[in-house]
Amino acid sequence: MQPHSIGGLVLIVVGILVLSIHSITYFTTEHVVGPLGFFAWEVEKPHTIFINPLVGIVAVAIGVGLMMGRRAPAV
Repeated sequence: MQPHSIGGLVLIVVGILVLSIHSITYFTTEHVVGPLGFFAWEVEKPHTIFINPLVGIVAVAIGVGLMMGRRAPAV
């Protein structure tokens, strides 16, 4: 396989994953101190990253273009 074909295959796989997963959520831990400073506790805050389906469609289209692109003639 040529390098652009491998890149195209990777883009197709990533594009299909992006189309199947619409968001990614991760948690961060924050140290919170009470109003008088006597008490402290850990709070986990969720953060969500939304992925536009258009990104997956573009990745698949570019991957297909790389896979079906012009081949160098054999000499």
